[in-house]
Amino acid sequence: MNRIVRFVQDSIGEMKKVVWPSREEVTASTRVVLVSTVLFAAVLGIVDFIIFKGIDLLF
Repeated sequence: MNRIVRFVQDSIGEMKKVVWPSREEVTASTRVVLVSTVLFAAVLGIVDFIIFKGIDLLF
């Protein structure tokens, strides 16, 4: 039981050391992720289309 209490106390102490990002930082990071995801999906879609058309021409 003593080990559990010690673990919880240590966990609380470590959580107090965490530097949480500001709302602006989270918003900026989210935008970067969304834009990157859309661009990557578009590039993959274009490559898929080109490969599909290339295979279509061969057969």
